[in-house]
Order: sequence, then structure tokens, then C-alpha cells
Amino acid sequence: MQALHDVVKAGKVRYLGASSMHAWQFAKMQYTAGLHGWTRFISMQNQYSLMQREDEREMFSLLAGQHAASIAWSPLAKGRLARPWGEQTTRSETGSVARWVLPRDDKPIAGAARAIAAGRGVPMAQIALAWVLRNPVVAAPIAGAAKPQHLADAIGALDITLTDAETTQLEQHCTLREPTGY
Repeated sequence: MQALHDVVKAGKVRYLGASSMHAWQFAKMQYTAGLHGWTRFISMQNQYSLMQREDEREMFSLLAGQHAASIAWSPLAKGRLARPWGEQTTRSETGSVARWVLPRDDKPIAGAARAIAAGRGVPMAQIALAWVLRNPVVAAPIAGAAKPQHLADAIGALDITLTDAETTQLEQHCTLREPTGY
């Protein structure tokens, strides 16, 4: 933490953000920085999507209490929330990261996102991103735009406000699981 503080003090960076750790680890680092008067983190880059919600248990309340924000990575669950379940890409079929990060069959969650998207006439990705953005501690999702349409979906998600019924439909199949990605 002192080394990170020194980089801020030298003017090399303006703000500090952490990435992919348990809440207790983030709290320990924040406490250490505060104890010594060093620069504290303003954000946590964490895996967060309809298929990976573990940070809701402890991390998000810690972030809110620390006045820090979440910058969600993999908000589309490595693409699983951006297209119908059976439509896999070469990367999703062969990529070890996708299998490691999301090793479960979450077809019902993807099906709920697809149903809501179809009902609204928008791409699934917009629904999944809108759901991530409805959490007040999330400052921004990392959309991972590789095509122009991906950027359009990310922008379009900003105009979607999910109803309580839609949110319930999206969340009803979610199960608690161990965090992955660190």
C-alpha cells in the first residue's frame, strides 16, 4: 500500500483501484492505508453478473461503507448473457477462461434474460448490463466491446430501467457459489 501511495504522491496516477479479491483482503488493505495516511482504493474491479453474484454478500456493502465503487468485469458472463444459450462461439467452446470463470450450467438465467429481451425488443446484452447497472455500488461494467454492436448494446443498457417483476424473473434462478477469477 505504501508503494501504491508513493506512485500517487509522485503524480504518476490519480486514483487507486483493486481487483478480484475477497472482502476481508480489501478491508485489510484499506485499513492499512488509513492507518498510515496512505492513499486508499476508490474502486474494486470484480467479477459481477447475473451468473456470478457473490460480491453481493460482503464486498458490495464494504465498498458502500468505504465510499468506493465496483467496476464489474465479465458482466455478460463471458458472452453467455449476450446470446441464446445454445449459440456458442468458438472462443466460448474452446476457451479455458470461460470454463474456469463460469463452470456451471446457467441456462435458466440466460433464458430469463432472453425472454425479457424478446419482450422488450432489445438484445440480451442490454438486459444483462442494465441488471448490473441497477446495483448502486456499480460505477460501470467492463463491457469488453470487440464489435461496434457491443458498444451499442452497452450504451443502450443505460436507457433500460428494469421493473421489479423483470428483476425477480432474472434473479429467481441465481444460486450462491464460490467466487472465481482470483
